[in-house]
Amino acid sequence: MATTNIHTHQEVHDHHEEHEHHHGNFWTNYIFSEDHKVIAKQFLITGIFWALLGGTLSVIFRLQLGFPDMSLEWLRPVLGGWITPQGKLNPEFYLALVTMHGTIMVFFVLTAGLSGTFSNFLIPLQIGARDMASGFMNMLSYWFFFVSSVLMFTSLFLSTGPAAGGWTIYPPLSALPQAISGSGTGMTLWLVSMAIFIASSLLGSINYITTVINLRTRGMSFTRLPLTIWAFFFTAIIGILSFPVLFAAALLLIFDRSFGTSFYLSDIYIAGEALAHDGGSPVLFQHLFWFLGHPEVYIVLLPALGLSSEIIATNSRKPIFGYKAMIGSMLFIAILSFIVWAHHMFVTGMNPFLGSIFMLLTLIIAVPSAVKIFNYVTTLWKGNLRFTPGMLFSIGLVSFFLTGGITGIFLGNSAVDIQLHDTYFVVAHFHLVMGSASFFGMMAGVYHWFPKMFGRMQNATLGYIHFWLTFIGVYLVFFPMHYIGIKGFPRRYYTWTNFDFAQGFTDLNMLVSVAAIVTLSAQFIFLFNFFYSMFRGKKAPANPWESTTLEWTTPRVPGHGNWAGEIPSVYRWPYDYSKPGAKEDYIPQHIPYSETPESNLPHENDLIKLETSNGDGAIVIEGSKH
Repeated sequence: MATTNIHTHQEVHDHHEEHEHHHGNFWTNYIFSEDHKVIAKQFLITGIFWALLGGTLSVIFRLQLGFPDMSLEWLRPVLGGWITPQGKLNPEFYLALVTMHGTIMVFFVLTAGLSGTFSNFLIPLQIGARDMASGFMNMLSYWFFFVSSVLMFTSLFLSTGPAAGGWTIYPPLSALPQAISGSGTGMTLWLVSMAIFIASSLLGSINYITTVINLRTRGMSFTRLPLTIWAFFFTAIIGILSFPVLFAAALLLIFDRSFGTSFYLSDIYIAGEALAHDGGSPVLFQHLFWFLGHPEVYIVLLPALGLSSEIIATNSRKPIFGYKAMIGSMLFIAILSFIVWAHHMFVTGMNPFLGSIFMLLTLIIAVPSAVKIFNYVTTLWKGNLRFTPGMLFSIGLVSFFLTGGITGIFLGNSAVDIQLHDTYFVVAHFHLVMGSASFFGMMAGVYHWFPKMFGRMQNATLGYIHFWLTFIGVYLVFFPMHYIGIKGFPRRYYTWTNFDFAQGFTDLNMLVSVAAIVTLSAQFIFLFNFFYSMFRGKKAPANPWESTTLEWTTPRVPGHGNWAGEIPSVYRWPYDYSKPGAKEDYIPQHIPYSETPESNLPHENDLIKLETSNGDGAIVIEGSKH
């Protein structure tokens, strides 16, 4: 059989850039679209909005903490009555800012913005499918998310303020509308918004799992799936099993708030008057919340790790080290994530023996995490590294995952956690290992797949500036928090100037706040680069990163249906980089072994007999089962 240049399959479709399988109007193409790529962009744009808003809220309360003597009167035109006559943040509004910041970043940015964008965009493209299993369900998942976003956004403008019970909304504060102003209508909107958000997440997860199992192209066995798909697949499974528990917890909380039940309330006194609630326990809510809350860590982390696996292998020009070990580690993480939730509850007075069990399981989960770190470093080792913005953000993720994960070992020890639990040490830990690592994975994905999303290249120089300012800024924000946390500096406090022991942390708090302002400002560089490049960026080549996966075989800007002609068949795993003897340093998945005899291994030559010509030159695979 004649040898075919590996670029041919990409170039043949270049003239089909504007290809559409069907035509519609503006509403069906861009608003209520069932095209997975359009829906992914909708998730992304909405997630970017929420990321900027959530970051802005954090800067506002960091101003209060970093500059306790500074007047915030200049914020009155924006915040109105939430600025006191003395020019300070209202204490209840401070709690609302912390609550909304946590909710927005965890759920609306790192869950919907990250997983909703890249699961939608990459699953059909990388497994060789025309679209998701159900385009209508996919559309509904976005619009449920959008409605949820509108409700949460609306709560910011209530006269009584948004929810102010912390992003974990622990009762009794969240269960008693009369407790504080932020426990009233704002909390009700929070609960309704989250219920709709959970419906959105479940619709998406069901779609992702069904698509991966049933719609893989010919030859795309599970052992040939890119690690991105494995990550999205496990994430969807975790979401389906854990989010309904949060829904149940929220539903019982609504009953306690509105219908007089006592699931979480007992022996409550307000202004000396005993309430009628009896027999409930707020600890029950913590069990239900953290049964979702800890898997949620990996709902936001696994997609980021999957994206970084692909980007690191591509830009190292090396096969990913330990492909099966990476899959096994994700599976092990997914399983363990469900049985470690009570390490968030070591200070609730649980039985020490039970605490020791959760401590052991928590420390064990460090093993598969360490496997991933080791495999990333080994993939980078002696690679022909290309430091694209996406690659830098992926390496940044590895750095945060490592440093933040090490502090998790401290907090996983119940005796140590009791001392550190309500300090800034915990804030630093989860912002590094979960928040910053996942955010960097999201940024890495945007930079890497932007050419496939929009057919244009982003400005690399602006990408480098964005990375370095953000990377250094994040460490300057959260690294000092470990130190002040060990020294006992409490989290969630509106003011700390009245504590004598905290007076020595004035400069560090100021440093953290300045770094937070700089880090947020750096995101506007990305924002300009993103939207400018979308319309005015340099036209992207078909495969700008010389990658091996199927999405780069589509037209430069794929239409609805992704491939203009037949969907390519798959013959090899997704990481054939720098293969000895190969004419190029990458061999795409759709190139048959019969076309690369110079680089085939002995067992790969045996696979050639499974290939056969169907008479018109197309290559198919005999006996290949999904």
